[in-house]
Amino acid sequence: MAVRHRVIKRRPSDVWAVLADGTRYAEWVVGTADSFPVRGEWPRVHAAIEFTVKVGPFTLSNETVVRACVEGRELELEAKAGPLGTARIAIEVRPWGEYSLVLIDEHPLQGVGGFLHNVGVESLIQLRHRTMLARLADLCENHAETASGQPI
Repeated sequence: MAVRHRVIKRRPSDVWAVLADGTRYAEWVVGTADSFPVRGEWPRVHAAIEFTVKVGPFTLSNETVVRACVEGRELELEAKAGPLGTARIAIEVRPWGEYSLVLIDEHPLQGVGGFLHNVGVESLIQLRHRTMLARLADLCENHAETASGQPI
């Protein structure tokens, strides 16, 4: 299991505001070129976001579905990747003094991704998480705003 954490210098409610904004998903999720809500009210259970991954001239679209949510604290997602299968991504936001400790735990659930999962793939996921948490921190610390467009 790829587990990574980072202290983000914002209150947990500020971090959650970014995670709970389905329109900002592509801004912090590595590899995602575009995203938009397609079903339900993000981040409620069963809500979904469609995302697009672009690699050179190729484009892949799929979706991420909310499987569990504890408002303000935990968000568990199932990311679908077509023939590669699906992955479980759990994000936890904990108070850490005046800041937030954010933990990301990801592992394959179904498909080729689970079958080919090994130490090498685990290393790549760790690198992806490092970048993803850095993007989330930057978004929360330097570019966060409420749904009404007001800075957090």
